[in-house]
Amino acid sequence: MNLLVPILLPLLTTVVILLMRNATGVKWAALIGASAQFVLAFILLFAFYKERAGGNDAQMLFELQYNWFPSWHIAFHLGVDGISVAMILLTSFVVIAGVLVSWNVTKMTKEFYFLLILLSLGAYGFFMSLDLFILFFFLEIAVIPKYLLIGIWGSGKKEYAANKLALMLMGGSALVLVGLLGVYFGSPTKTFDLITLSQINIPVTVQKICFPLLFVGFGVFTALFPFHTWVPDGHSAAPTAGSMFLAGISMKLGGYGCLRVATYIMPEGAKEYANIIIVLSTIAILYGAFATMMQKDLKYINAYSSVSHCGFVLLGIGMLTKTAMTGAVMQMVSHGLMTALFFAVIGMIYERTHTRQVNEMGGLLKVMPFITTV
Repeated sequence: MNLLVPILLPLLTTVVILLMRNATGVKWAALIGASAQFVLAFILLFAFYKERAGGNDAQMLFELQYNWFPSWHIAFHLGVDGISVAMILLTSFVVIAGVLVSWNVTKMTKEFYFLLILLSLGAYGFFMSLDLFILFFFLEIAVIPKYLLIGIWGSGKKEYAANKLALMLMGGSALVLVGLLGVYFGSPTKTFDLITLSQINIPVTVQKICFPLLFVGFGVFTALFPFHTWVPDGHSAAPTAGSMFLAGISMKLGGYGCLRVATYIMPEGAKEYANIIIVLSTIAILYGAFATMMQKDLKYINAYSSVSHCGFVLLGIGMLTKTAMTGAVMQMVSHGLMTALFFAVIGMIYERTHTRQVNEMGGLLKVMPFITTV
């Protein structure tokens, strides 16, 4: 399985979308491209299981490496394990669901679907990257489209929400970048390669400085308390597909980064700050749950529940046991599926009732009998 294909496919889809001249063609191009991504994700899953069943116990499968800047030890290095495959499957599902639920978008249709597919490109690259420099590059690809999707196609206080999201995620990205550079210059081998860094002993002093930078930086993406405030505003103002991607995928980028980068390459640093992570995660779980029960807007209900759910992800990572981390990955997948589909249903309800206020929705069966019955 060539891992360039999951990256080139959405890239090709974006090019085709830009070449289309009418909205209908754009929508079908996006749907075909998203469907191809979905099928490809399952091909990758079966290929992965086949390799494992055949006795291939390598840490990463289907590795691909091209040296880009040898003097700086930067390489286009890709590979997958079980966690990566799970995240890729989740991404492909959310993308195709987002395309379908956005079928009625009429405002700047070409640009909307271009940004939506571009988001998937960033997510696939992020989940497969084994070079920290390339991983950061794909992380940033997944930030800019979110800002535009909310600012242009959003509702309510969309400019405020888009700016708040962009500023907070840029702050998180800045912490990640500083942490990555600290690891690079603090490691004996001066490399960005994830596998190499996991096999060498990074000095404990470097880990104590760089771990909180990386964990908090990625934690901003996954609603780490108290850096979670962009989540309710961003989710409530985003278009339906944008909300689905924010909750289903974008918040998983942070959890994956906390697990794969911060905790994986700096275990001593993780042990040093484990208690703090557990406390902050517990606060997020309880605060998110109580805040959810006080909301009257469907999107805010879903957004605050996401803060609580992602608290469980960070709690599992902070526990530093195999069982807890397995649970964290399962929670990332389950939350991604649940929340994305919740936002899809909320979008359907809003289209028919023109409100997201729970106290104004009496008699949904009359307005949307089929969906209500389902």
